[in-house]
This record gives sequence, structure tokens and C-alpha cells, in this order.
Amino acid sequence: MAEATNIYPEFQRQVPRTEKESLLDQRGVVLWLYGLSGSGKSTIANALERSLHDSRRFVIMLDGDNLRSGLNSNLGFSDEDRCENVRRVAEMAKSLMRTGAIVIVSVITPQEAFRKQAREIIGNEDFIEIYVKASFETCRQRDVKGLYNKFEAGKINNFTGKSSSFEEPVDADITLDTEQNSLEVCIANLLAELAPRITRVSN
Repeated sequence: MAEATNIYPEFQRQVPRTEKESLLDQRGVVLWLYGLSGSGKSTIANALERSLHDSRRFVIMLDGDNLRSGLNSNLGFSDEDRCENVRRVAEMAKSLMRTGAIVIVSVITPQEAFRKQAREIIGNEDFIEIYVKASFETCRQRDVKGLYNKFEAGKINNFTGKSSSFEEPVDADITLDTEQNSLEVCIANLLAELAPRITRVSN
């Protein structure tokens, strides 16, 4: 393995982010959606992607399950592996965001330390933390992937919200309560909040 002293990051000769954002007429940003399994993260992320795409925005989706079937397929669900999962996703999101893309991330991200790590990697100005809120009991009743039944049958270890902790956010930028609001209301509220953050400011 190469030592860190033999790595030479190359940025200064690349086309700058501002020019790429100008080409797309938008500002690159990372929208980090997190919450319990079944809270509605993927549903909101997919609807948001469609809405932004239909508005002629360039959007890239990073879904946690999709990444765990490829890039992060060697990771489990211990705290250490979850931390590494978030780190890899954050680094990928940052690289894509610098091309001017609006990057939607949908990852459980159960601990405050993981969310802080993602924000530090991406940068506070480019990171929007979106908590998709629903109680464990509501998510268990939904059980859209059958994971809660598997956990109760003893087939899953390190299950978020029970055998693996989920920490409520301290100060999420946006909270979407999917118990109290419909998908349509969540998307409308989210788009209203995002509008000034994804609009490019001309020099």
C-alpha cells in the first residue's frame, strides 16, 4: 500500500467547479437524507429526484442499499463498518457535488458522529442534513422491506433502532415528519426550503 507521502492530489489544473455550475446553471449541493429503515427516505429521495429532474436540474442519486450491493459490499453493520460506509458515501458525494451536480444521498446514518463526519467531509456550506422522521413502531408497521419481521425472527443482528442505536438529530437543517405529512406535502416543503440553496448566484 502506498504511503500518504506519495499521494499528490490534483485539483488546480482541473476545470473549476464554478465553470461546471455555470454550464448547468445550478449550484452543486449534497442533500443527505437519513432516518430509520421504513421512515420514507428512499420514497422521498426518488420523488425529489424526479421533481428536480423535471425542473431541468442535473441530479445524481446515491442510495444506501444500492451502494452496499457494490462499492460498499464488503462492509457489515457494526458501528465501525457503518462509519466507513458513511465516509465512503460522503467522499463520493463531495466529488460529484464539485461537478455541479445536486447529489441526493439516502443512507440511515444512525449516529450523530456519523452525520458530523459527513458534514465535515463535504463542507458545511454544501451539506444539507434532512431528517426523515418516523417512530420505530410506525416503521415496524410499514416494514416495506420485511426487515422488521426478520429482526423479530432473530435473522438480523445490529438492527437500527433496537440492537444498534439510532440517535435523534440535534440540529438537522430540515425535518420531514412522514407520520404527520403526506409524500406530496413533504416534497413541496422540501422544494421550498431547497430553492435558494440550489440556485446559482451569477457573478
